[in-house]
Amino acid sequence: MEPGKKRLALHAPLLRFLLGLAILVAPSAAPRAESGKGARELTFGSVAMDIPAEMHRRLRPLMDYLSAELKRPVQLKLSADLSKAADELASGNVDIAYLTPVAYIKAQRAGGARLVAKTVTRGDKSFQLMLVVRRDSPIKSVRDLAGKSFAFGDPAAILQRAVLVNAGVKLEQLGSYKFIGHYDNIARGVANGDFDAGILKDTTAYEWERKGLRVLHASPPLPPYNIAVSKRVDEPTRNALRQALLRL
Repeated sequence: MEPGKKRLALHAPLLRFLLGLAILVAPSAAPRAESGKGARELTFGSVAMDIPAEMHRRLRPLMDYLSAELKRPVQLKLSADLSKAADELASGNVDIAYLTPVAYIKAQRAGGARLVAKTVTRGDKSFQLMLVVRRDSPIKSVRDLAGKSFAFGDPAAILQRAVLVNAGVKLEQLGSYKFIGHYDNIARGVANGDFDAGILKDTTAYEWERKGLRVLHASPPLPPYNIAVSKRVDEPTRNALRQALLRL
């Protein structure tokens, strides 16, 4: 296995980025992407789904891989929430971003962001949001969440609330709820007993099943996360990025 691929394989829990769906095919006569010494640094944006230090640790192998493949520096830039992440891409403050479908649409409409690839999770071109409780919790069904405390992530992540409501519990039926940011915060809050339940992305839920949480309910398959670029990223660089992602 090549060294770069080996580093990525060691971080598979984060890089469930076996990326499929090449959206565009580079024309054979397209100009070459800027690369090599003196090439402009690219910034890779993402909402901080976990605490920033953990996000940097997890995504460092991907930044190193892309830097090597594109032959130019690629640096991670985290955003505090989904709205900020979309705005950063739309304004060109970041070149590449990993966004939810809703955040991508916002960036595309506001600033002409372009889709490069869609992610897959465990071979599926979709993901799920999962309601979780402690493994030893007396909560056995979604109906049992009435009157309980609940942890959400980002106020802009409307899918999180929709999943809970569609599962059969309205917000006003909860005893209390709070938006606490990162998925890691939600998982720790539930595991520590600060909240009776919370909502996690599937990959985070799978990880925390080994750490004392239990999945109470899983949403139907949802549209996958997107990797997109700002409109200032030229076509050769877009194509080079797409091919690098598809080689993961």
